[in-house]
Amino acid sequence: MTMTTPADWPHAPLPLDELENVTGPFGESAMLPAAAYTAPEVFAWEQRHLFAGTWSCLGRVDDIFTDGTTQHARQVGTVPVLLTRDGDRIAAFANTCRHRGHELLAGGTSSAKRVVHCPYHAWTFTMDGALRTAPRFPELPTDHGLIELPAEVWHGWIFVNASADAAPFAEYLGSLAGYVAPYAPERLKLAASRAYEVAANWKVIVENYQECYHCPHIHPELSYVAPPNSAEYFADEPGAWVGGTMDLEEGAQTMSMDGRAGAPILPGVDLRKVFYAALAPNLLISLHPDYVLIHQLTPTSPGHSRVECFWYTLDGAIEDSPVDFWHRINEQDWSACESVQRGLTSPHYRPGPFAPIEDSVHRWVALIGRAYGGMQPWKRPPTEA
Repeated sequence: MTMTTPADWPHAPLPLDELENVTGPFGESAMLPAAAYTAPEVFAWEQRHLFAGTWSCLGRVDDIFTDGTTQHARQVGTVPVLLTRDGDRIAAFANTCRHRGHELLAGGTSSAKRVVHCPYHAWTFTMDGALRTAPRFPELPTDHGLIELPAEVWHGWIFVNASADAAPFAEYLGSLAGYVAPYAPERLKLAASRAYEVAANWKVIVENYQECYHCPHIHPELSYVAPPNSAEYFADEPGAWVGGTMDLEEGAQTMSMDGRAGAPILPGVDLRKVFYAALAPNLLISLHPDYVLIHQLTPTSPGHSRVECFWYTLDGAIEDSPVDFWHRINEQDWSACESVQRGLTSPHYRPGPFAPIEDSVHRWVALIGRAYGGMQPWKRPPTEA
C-alpha cells in the first residue's frame, strides 16, 4: 500500500474581508455571507477541503458491513473511497485502480469478495491493499499497491480522512472524546432510523442545531421536556467541534413526546441533562439518559442535504415516543431551515448579528470562517491557544 503526501489548504473563494467579519469576537461579528450557502464554487471547495480534507463520518461499522460484506464504496467529498473489512480490521483506500484509475467498486455498492478486483483490466489486490495479480505483466509491479487513507473507528462509527493530510484523529476530536465516553455508544445497538431530504445548505442545518433561540417559537414539544433557557454552551474546547447541554424539566426522564424514557436508562450517565455536539463536518451527536441520537449529514448541492438519523439503545429497542418526538422536531427544523435557505438566495440578504444566547452558533460559524480563510478546523486561533 502507498500513503499520500499532505496537500495545501487554500482559502475558500470568498472575500477575505467578509471572512474577517465572521471570525471576530462574539458580539462584534456576523453570520457568513450568502455565497457561503449558495455558491457552487464554495460548495466545491467544501467538498474538497472540509469533507475530503478532514475526518468525515461514514456511518456505523455494523450498518455498513452487513451480511458478510467485506467492501463498500462511498464518495467522501471529492474523493471516491473504498472501505474494507478483514476480520476486525477496518481500512480505507482510494477507490481507484493503480493501473488506469478505474473504480474498484461502483460508488454506493458493496461486495463480499475476499480480494479487491478491478473490473476493467482484472488487476486484483489483497485486503491490505497490496497488488496480487496484474494479467499480462511478466513481472508484478509490486510498488503499485492501493493508496491507503487514514481511517478510525470511534465508538462504532467509521471516520475517514480522504485527502490523507488531516490532523491525527485524537487531536481532531479534542475534548469531545471525554464528553461522549460515559455513554459508550459502541455498546449500543441500532433501534430506529429515519432519512430526510432537506432543501437547505448543510451549514444552515448545523447552525439551527446549535441554538435554542428558536425553540419557544417552533418547538412546543421540546419546550415541554427541556427549558429552552437552560442551554449552556462550552467555550474554548479543543477539537473541531462545538456543543453544550440542556436541562430536562422536572419529572422528565428524556426527550420524548411525554417525557418518559423509551428505552433502558444508560448506566453511569447524567440523568438530568442532554448533551449535544456538532463534530465538523457532518456529525451531530445528541446524548440522552436512555438513547444516543445521531444526525449524519451528506450535502448533495449548495441548497440540498440528506440527513440520516439513528437512535441507539442498550437492547436495540425503543418506544415510539422518542422517535416520534424527534421526527416532529426534525420536520419543524427542516421547514425553518428551508425557509432560511430561500431567504439566503434573496439579493437583499445581509449577514445578521448573533443574539446574546447564540454564542454556540458564533463558535461554529467562526470555525467555518477560519477554515474558509485557510486555517484547518482542528486548529485554534492564537487568542484561544
